Formats: sequence, structure tokens, C-alpha cells
Amino acid sequence: MPPRVLEAPSYLQAFVLSGVVTVLVTRAFLQAAGYPQLGGGGFHIAHVLWGGLLMTAGLGVALVFLGSVARILGAILGGIGFGLFVDEVGKFVTAGTDYFYAPAAGIIYGSFAVLVVITQAIRDRTRLTDQERTANALYTVVGGLGTGLTPRRRAAVTRLVRGCGPEVEEAVARLLDAVPRREPPGTRFWQPWLDRGRRALTWVTTHRWVVSLVVLYLVGEPFVVVFRVVEDAITGQLPDQREWGAVLGVALSALITAVLGIRGATLLPTDQVRAFRLFKLALLVDLLFGQIFSFTVNQFGALAALGVDLFLLAVVTAEYRRLCRQAAAVEARSAEEPR
Repeated sequence: MPPRVLEAPSYLQAFVLSGVVTVLVTRAFLQAAGYPQLGGGGFHIAHVLWGGLLMTAGLGVALVFLGSVARILGAILGGIGFGLFVDEVGKFVTAGTDYFYAPAAGIIYGSFAVLVVITQAIRDRTRLTDQERTANALYTVVGGLGTGLTPRRRAAVTRLVRGCGPEVEEAVARLLDAVPRREPPGTRFWQPWLDRGRRALTWVTTHRWVVSLVVLYLVGEPFVVVFRVVEDAITGQLPDQREWGAVLGVALSALITAVLGIRGATLLPTDQVRAFRLFKLALLVDLLFGQIFSFTVNQFGALAALGVDLFLLAVVTAEYRRLCRQAAAVEARSAEEPR
């Protein structure tokens, strides 16, 4: 089995983010421009073709050049190409090549959701063997032959081979001496904004009243969705919905989310760790299942609800991790106390 790449989750994340941005920008541009067509005289050069070219270019960069810069560039080009490709999925799942096919938005969302799940699974389970750590260290060294390695990258290489044997550590140290040194890059223009965003998220998640509001919303909002669907069914409006099957999917997802939320709320007084684990599971059900149907029903108008869900997930995940750390600290103190 070939050795795994340590930075694979970062490359996949760049692929997914560039793909998502491409779809949103493409849809926004086409709507603003009145859906123009490139070509004439019976010809239409669809942007799916440009997507294929960019995916090929991204793969070519990753195949031809060494180093993490080539990998990240290939991931971005491939992600842009995939975004242009999947944006036209409606044309390829309908007999009439309908770009505006309603379930296309759900298919696009589901494609990226699967990629996010794969990225997270790889990130959580990337435990490399000694041989794989050595291979990744050597790959980093080779990538720095032309541009040099910063002190941070050199320290990362040293950490990778630590414990792989004295021969390996000595050989890699000699290789590092042969690689040019490079000064660390200056502060990127987006770094202060990113730091402010992180501080703001930390501030939000550390306030109990915010967490309480999130829990109340998480428990109550699914009931509103189910109530609206039941109301449409009673009044006879549900069959009139263009995608009423997707509406039922939204209602089923909301029902599952409500059950998990209620169960989590009942556990709050006695077991907060399990309660927030259930809250997190409820949000993941909605994100990975319910939002597919929501995009089918509401098209890209579902982006606002998706943003709310991602914010809720960030708050719930931060609180869950805090409770886990707190429980681990209490358990450690109990173990240290004399019996």
C-alpha cells in the first residue's frame, strides 16, 4: 500500500472550498448576467467543459511538479474545475438537459457534504506508521530544495522522524543541512481578519447565555418545520408543492433532529457530555441529510439556513469539547487522590 500523505486533509479542504466558492460565484454571475451562452450558430460551450480542463490542469500540476505548493495549487485548480462541472449536473440527470432542475441544488450540496465527511474522516484517522512519517519528511525536504525551508518546516520534519530510529533521524538531519534556509513569510493580509474571527467565535462559545439560546433553538426549531409540513398536508397544499417528496424529507429530518434534541435536553441536568453529543449528532443529521432536501425545495436560498446550522454546530462542538476536557480533568484528579 502506498504511503499516505500527512497533509492530505489540507489539500482536500482546499479542493472543497474552491469548489464551493466556484459554484456560488458561477450561479451569482449567471443570474446577474441573465444566463448568457458562450457560442453561436447552434454551438454552446457549456462551463462544464472549462471545468474538465481545469480538473485536468490541476491533476497535471500535481503529477508533474514536486512539493506541497504544487499539491495545493493542483487542489485549487481541481476544485474550481469540479465546481464548474457539478454546477451543471441538472443537464446530465434530466432528459431535457434542464440546468434549473430543482433537485440539482440538493445534488450539488450532497456532493460537497460527502467530500467534507471524507476530509474529516481522513483528518481524524491520519495515524502514520514510522515508514509513512519518514516518507512524508523526505517529501517535505525534496520540496524545499528549490525554494528552501523555513524554521517551522524544518522543525516539523524533525518531529516527523522522531522515534523512527537513530539512523533515520541522523540521515534526515544531514539532508536538512543540505537544503537552503528560507525566512518565514510575512503576515498575510487575511491573517488579522482570521484571528479576529477566531477570537469572536471563542468569545461567543464561552458565554453560557449563547449556549443556552443555541440549545433552545436546536430543540424548538425542528418542531416549527414539522408543524408547517403537517399544516400544508391538512390544508391540501402539500401535493401542490413542486418537490413535495423533498418537503417530506425535510420534515423527516426535522423529526429526527427534534427527537435527538429532546433526548439531549432531558440529559442536561445529569449528563451534559452525552447531552451535547446528542445535540451535535442532531445538527449533523440536519447538515448531512436534511439540508439536501432543503436545497431541493428552496434552491440556493437554503444557504442562510445552512449558515445558521454551521454556527450552531460550532457553538455546540466548542461546548462539547469544553465539557469533555472538564470531565477528563475531574477524572484525572480523582485518580490522583489517595484512597
